[in-house]
Amino acid sequence: MSHPNSKSKTNLATLFPFSMRDLIVTALILFVAVAFCILLQRLDPSAGFATPVFVLTVLLTSRLTTGYFWGLFSAVLGVIAVNFFFTFPYWAFNLTITGYPLSFLTFLSVSVITSALTTKTRQLDKLRMENEKIRMRADLLRSVSHDIRTPLTSIIGSTSAVLDNPDLSQEDRRSLLEDVKQEAQWLIRTVENLLSITRIGSDRTELNKQLEPVEEVLAEAVQKARKRLPDIKFSVEVPAELLMVPMDPILIEQVLSNLIENAVIHGQTTTAIHLRAEKTEDNFAAFSVRDNGQGISPALLPHLFDYSIRHASPPTGDGKRNMGLGLSVCSAVVKAHGGRLTAHNHPDGAEFIFCLPMPPADPAISTDLSEEETL
Repeated sequence: MSHPNSKSKTNLATLFPFSMRDLIVTALILFVAVAFCILLQRLDPSAGFATPVFVLTVLLTSRLTTGYFWGLFSAVLGVIAVNFFFTFPYWAFNLTITGYPLSFLTFLSVSVITSALTTKTRQLDKLRMENEKIRMRADLLRSVSHDIRTPLTSIIGSTSAVLDNPDLSQEDRRSLLEDVKQEAQWLIRTVENLLSITRIGSDRTELNKQLEPVEEVLAEAVQKARKRLPDIKFSVEVPAELLMVPMDPILIEQVLSNLIENAVIHGQTTTAIHLRAEKTEDNFAAFSVRDNGQGISPALLPHLFDYSIRHASPPTGDGKRNMGLGLSVCSAVVKAHGGRLTAHNHPDGAEFIFCLPMPPADPAISTDLSEEETL
């Protein structure tokens, strides 16, 4: 049972929070308002410009800061500034000015109303984001449950057929066991994707980024893919110069594996996959997975990297035909690296391209290399 005092403290902290960001924002807005009023006063000392300027100041401060404190602070300071600096007699307080209490109430009203609306809007945005996360988790659970049920059913059916039919031929037994192996491998990759989603989706996500040569990462991904997909012809294209990219190699290899598997399953007629890595002009490392399959349906392109792809695609009755989870993992991993992932069709199939940011070039290192080459 929570203590009433702790609840009241929480409410006060929500309504009147203090942060260095809000302090800086408030100080900047007030500074600009004072400077603008001083400029206008020099141009026309008789104009009553200060009050509307500081009303706008209170409005902006209440809108751009959190809680009520800084809006109220700006309201009080604005009323004081208008009276002391920008109302005759200047540099003195005059509390007998007609309408002064009304100005004070107007400033406070603007502050309270704007702060209340801003706080309510932010709470609604936060609630909307939480609901979206809950919906995505629910969609993910439904997707995974459906995806896992089919291979498990197949594994149980195949092993039961082997155990219950001792007279099966060696060829039939081998065929059933091959099916079990393939389904088990697919389950392992699904679990790996789930672990990656959990890791990337954590609030304390920390990638194990280190400089890795792209040749080794591509070679590792292709080597694993060849074991699962012996009938697919793979080719790799890398730059002539060594390209070192900061990345979490395990996660990037999983991205490549997911894209390769997607190209085979959903390309349907895919017989060859070409992987390429290069450095772009805007200092990114671009990785490409290009296949010669049937391409991607235009209706699916907008939904490739979210969990809604199951609802956007026609049902196939096969849990393994869903590519929502694998591509969602790819998108999450690439975004966590600060990169981008895109997909498009080409005349001979489909191509997925993801770009990872490169570290800024060190001028000193470049100079040293140039001098060594000159020597």
